[in-house]
Amino acid sequence: MTAQTASSAVTVPVLAIDGPGGAGKGTISRLIAQRLGWHLLDSGSLYRLTALAALRKGVPLDDESRLADIALQLDVVFRADHGKTVIELEGAVVTNDIRTEQVGDSASRVAALPAVRTALLQRQRDFRQAPGLVADGRDMGTVVFTDAPLKIFLTASAEERARRRHLQLREAGMDASLSSLLKEIQARDARDMQRSVAPLVPADDAVELDTTSLSIPEVVEQLTQLLVQKGLTEVC
Repeated sequence: MTAQTASSAVTVPVLAIDGPGGAGKGTISRLIAQRLGWHLLDSGSLYRLTALAALRKGVPLDDESRLADIALQLDVVFRADHGKTVIELEGAVVTNDIRTEQVGDSASRVAALPAVRTALLQRQRDFRQAPGLVADGRDMGTVVFTDAPLKIFLTASAEERARRRHLQLREAGMDASLSSLLKEIQARDARDMQRSVAPLVPADDAVELDTTSLSIPEVVEQLTQLLVQKGLTEVC
């Protein structure tokens, strides 16, 4: 990215949505991006793709150097298909493969490695293109897009997030124990919040929203109205 391009990118508005897994970030981010006609960054998928590639290559999840190389060389394509995002890795569709619990747990471990985060940082920032970007992740507002004009931190109880994840897996034809999912979510939360690099915390200027008892349309509407109030869009 040239200095001129980087300068112009800063003027492109970003809605940074952070929070733990299962809080609704992915679905809500996609719906808002579609509603506004903005670009979408699912940053978590980049870490999941790195983890999946490592697992397939037999690379240990503590081999920081080799994992960073994998992150730098990811051959990834994101494309829309009938309102859903299709993700390809090295020419093969892996949309469901990266959503398994094994890959999710591995991605959490990979994301704690400084070299991997550095490798993926500029790749994430390159998504910032006109007319705007909805960035979904865990450190969008605290690290990647610190100048985002609107930062949101979505939360929900661990029990509710486990329930949502269980339903998501069943709809995808996969099975999992609800109690096991709850334990994995609680362990991942602790690991993500306590890691030394880019821990999962709200940005100081983030708006925190608990989605435990809110429907997806209600959250989308609330965030859209916040964007309108900020003068970032006229869509309502």
